[in-house]
Amino acid sequence: MGKTGFAWAIFEWARNPYYILIVIYIFAPYFARDIVGADILASGELDGLDPETATQTANARGQAAIASVTKWAGLIAALTAPFLGAALDRGGRRKPILAVMLGTIAVMSWLLWYAIPGEEGLPTNVVMVVLVVAYVCYTYSEVTHNSMLPAAGRPEALPMISGLGLGLGNLAATLMFMALVGLFALPAAIGWPFAEPQFGFDLARYEHMRIAGPLCAIWLVVFAIPFFTSARDPGVPGASWSMAAIDGAKSVVRTVRKAAQYAQLMKFLLARMFYADAMAALLALGAVYVSLFLEWGFLEMTGYAIFASAWAFLGGLVGGWLDNKVGVKLALIIEILGMVAVLALQLSITNETLFFGTVENYEVWEGLVFQDLSDLVYLGLAAVLAVTATASISSSRTMLVALAPPGRAGEFFGLYAIAGTVTVWLGPLLVEVFTTAFNSQRIGMASIAILFAIGLIFLAWVRVEQPEA
Repeated sequence: MGKTGFAWAIFEWARNPYYILIVIYIFAPYFARDIVGADILASGELDGLDPETATQTANARGQAAIASVTKWAGLIAALTAPFLGAALDRGGRRKPILAVMLGTIAVMSWLLWYAIPGEEGLPTNVVMVVLVVAYVCYTYSEVTHNSMLPAAGRPEALPMISGLGLGLGNLAATLMFMALVGLFALPAAIGWPFAEPQFGFDLARYEHMRIAGPLCAIWLVVFAIPFFTSARDPGVPGASWSMAAIDGAKSVVRTVRKAAQYAQLMKFLLARMFYADAMAALLALGAVYVSLFLEWGFLEMTGYAIFASAWAFLGGLVGGWLDNKVGVKLALIIEILGMVAVLALQLSITNETLFFGTVENYEVWEGLVFQDLSDLVYLGLAAVLAVTATASISSSRTMLVALAPPGRAGEFFGLYAIAGTVTVWLGPLLVEVFTTAFNSQRIGMASIAILFAIGLIFLAWVRVEQPEA
């Protein structure tokens, strides 16, 4: 692999924990429940409602707030990231641009420490802007970093380098989850491995959740150093970024026009626009939903995160196996239907019943976490979702290779990337609108199925003529 390949991969060890801890598992659920929801309840706005309805309304607004953050960040990325990617192929050094992006993420992440319920902390709207800015810079850094992969090593080593980056990112996040649990959550719950939370942290002030922001910021700054000192920068020194932006924009238009000549490829890209957006919304908002609806706390959420990450690793292997077993199109349909089934079953679970009221919930054991049947079933469904979602990413790439003209797969992967950002805001928008309109988290999350259905319809029309082995 070499030093340059490892330096490229360690970038994701430094950066990816931000997305996993902040966007998905720790900060987003905290912001929805303990800031947005709690502030609404404390304001007296819902005093006329019974306690259960008031809590449901507050939780629904919290979920809608997180959906709004994801929607605006996705919309900005959809309008700009494809052009950034095209400009990078023609511009100058990329490390200085990445330094600005990562510096912005670190600053925004640090500011999350000041996201405190009530008037003491940053205003809710300011926190939402901080999250949007960090999310957009995260997307930009992903595009820029990916563009440097061809220079990271020999062509035959690139899959291993890419896979190592993803693995390191998940490993870093898992280690950080374990540290947060061991230093703060377990001492507060059972007095182990320490008699009390370390560093004088006050869990009543949510310091064990707010610290995720500064922790990600420090981690990012420290572990990005090997990347900047050892990674190979393929940019051309002194190249004009203004000319690169103009030529890149023209290239995006040319690529779209060329793709229009390939009907099957266009139908697949249309399908992917919808089902990939549905999957992204389901993964990003699913943790917020479960923390509010099943009332999972910090220990449950971190256990959920570690468990899902382990199963996601298996998903890539399942995707490749299923492609060879049944063909890439049918494999992709099976994986999407699997995600739809998981969504339906997850929404059938409450603290009282499972499967839309057909099974009564009950305590299975007296452990520290996941005591009830509803918790354990939801956790099992999370494993299925992790496998099917990861497998669908693998199958989607294989599908593109099968449909792209011979020898031009690389060119059309650019269009594939564009299709992945064009509608990334649509899923969160649907969740926000349906959650707010019906004052229901379940209905809001159920709206994601609309995008899955549209994606499946387009996918059914795709004809794969090339061998699928």
